Amino acid sequence: MAANGRRSTKLYIPHPIQPEVSICGVLEQYAPDQRTMGRKLALVSGVLCSYFREKHSNLAHKDYLFQRRLAERLPFDSFRFDFRGNHETGGTWKQGAFQDDLEDIDAVVSYLKAKYGYEIELIVGHSRGSLVAFRWISTTEEGRKVSAFINVSARHRMRVKTEGAQHWEEAFKKQGYFEWKVTVARKQVIAKINPQSVEDFCSWDTSFVWEQFPKDTDVLTIHGTADKIVPVSDAMIYARALSDRSPGTHSLHLMENADHNFTKRQDEVVKVILDWWEARQRGEVTTGIWLTEINPSTAKL
Repeated sequence: MAANGRRSTKLYIPHPIQPEVSICGVLEQYAPDQRTMGRKLALVSGVLCSYFREKHSNLAHKDYLFQRRLAERLPFDSFRFDFRGNHETGGTWKQGAFQDDLEDIDAVVSYLKAKYGYEIELIVGHSRGSLVAFRWISTTEEGRKVSAFINVSARHRMRVKTEGAQHWEEAFKKQGYFEWKVTVARKQVIAKINPQSVEDFCSWDTSFVWEQFPKDTDVLTIHGTADKIVPVSDAMIYARALSDRSPGTHSLHLMENADHNFTKRQDEVVKVILDWWEARQRGEVTTGIWLTEINPSTAKL
């Protein structure tokens, strides 16, 4: 147990569809000695996602970027986990396997609800994790009950090519697949990507957010203005799609000069989320721009 009274517990959740796989995650309990039945929980996802990255990359898992820092500072319980084929969760990573990710969220939520009695209050997703969370919130009974969602660096226009795409295309012409070498939690992983998996990825529909996203779920979108993987204009599309709902709100926070992974800016991401959450708890969040302060050290004046 941590000095602040929190308890971190690593869980291995049996997968109902792929029995040989267990979803690995960490449960952070704010008050571990109290009953969990009916308590609120934040779900924080980490996922290995390429988005046409360079040949060599360091990519996400449940403790990467801001995920662990946020989970340890939230004022209530949280669970962060790896999707199938990512870090400590078994299975095979696939470029366009969004349906698998949806099944993983269902498995996690069902387990936490049955075992502990938790109710999902908040979902935090980064990049592909956000894409999947958008769909899960919009299309499932449990998802539509979620009252708040943090969307960090999510793509909207799936076919827009960005940094590193030429490496894929050259490899496809030469050998029919691309060997993607990445580092995950200081371990090298090599994934084979073929044209069909890229097409599956690019075919993922994001248009549903305009009509299907719940009207009473508050959303905070965070995006770096120097993101070379997902254009910042995608964040503005989400803002437009989600700003006409009521009573749900949409807050847009653009982080000056931040890249896709918010390199050396993770603490700032956590602060933005916590400030927004506290303001929301006080009933002070409205649809529009969310900007509590400008950091002169990162903004070019």
